[in-house]
Amino acid sequence: MRLTVRGESVRATTGGRPIDTALPLVVFLHGSSQDRTLWAMQQRYFSHHGWSVLAPDLPGHGLSGGEPLDSIEAMAEWVAELIAEAGFEQAAIVGHSMGALVGLELAGTRPSLVTKLVLSGAAAALPVGDHLQAPADDNERRAHEMILGWSLAPQSAKGGHPTPGLWMAGVVLHTSLNAGDDVLAVGLRACNSYDRGVARAACVQCPTLVIAGEADRMVDRTTIPVLMEELGDRGSIVQIASAGHAAMVEQPDEVLDALIEFLG
Repeated sequence: MRLTVRGESVRATTGGRPIDTALPLVVFLHGSSQDRTLWAMQQRYFSHHGWSVLAPDLPGHGLSGGEPLDSIEAMAEWVAELIAEAGFEQAAIVGHSMGALVGLELAGTRPSLVTKLVLSGAAAALPVGDHLQAPADDNERRAHEMILGWSLAPQSAKGGHPTPGLWMAGVVLHTSLNAGDDVLAVGLRACNSYDRGVARAACVQCPTLVIAGEADRMVDRTTIPVLMEELGDRGSIVQIASAGHAAMVEQPDEVLDALIEFLG
């Protein structure tokens, strides 16, 4: 599916069925240097079970036009415009990593827009050290390889994807490598500079689910309780065993089960 936002073409997938404004909308958001295919299995299920699905390539990512946006706040505004362009007034938001921060910002600043919120591979903040930012700024392959190494649980790097013939390490790495120059660097800087997560979590009014891979090395897990405290009784958490940062790829069935139970 193609949409136009701010004069730029947006490529999005709909889970195999056309979107229908008579159905509730769920928007799947990817992380930095990834694309709309990240949530492929989960979006397909919901598109065939009573939901309209929209999984966009964020600006400058995948097949969407424009330059990558340089702040979480700017991305949240863009997603709000995308939802309106698709013909909807509300949506459930499912975001991963950078996309989770975008969802948190959106739910915290536009509570009437977000009906439910899922934060996967995220906490109230996602700081990025110079040891990763510097090679990303120089568009070095090793930046993508470092993220891959931290994103997958140890057994995932060896193979064993539920889909026969699919090597998850290769998929995650090459999706990132296929992003244009500076896409990863811009996304990492946006995550590192975002300091409103705690304040936004306190303003979230909708039910919120945090999905945490037990072997996630991209997130400082000691900060997750801070996020949960601010969410209060609106928040719940699911731990995904044998999964790292990319839980929806490593353990797609378990993540899907959690989404089905939460989104209904």
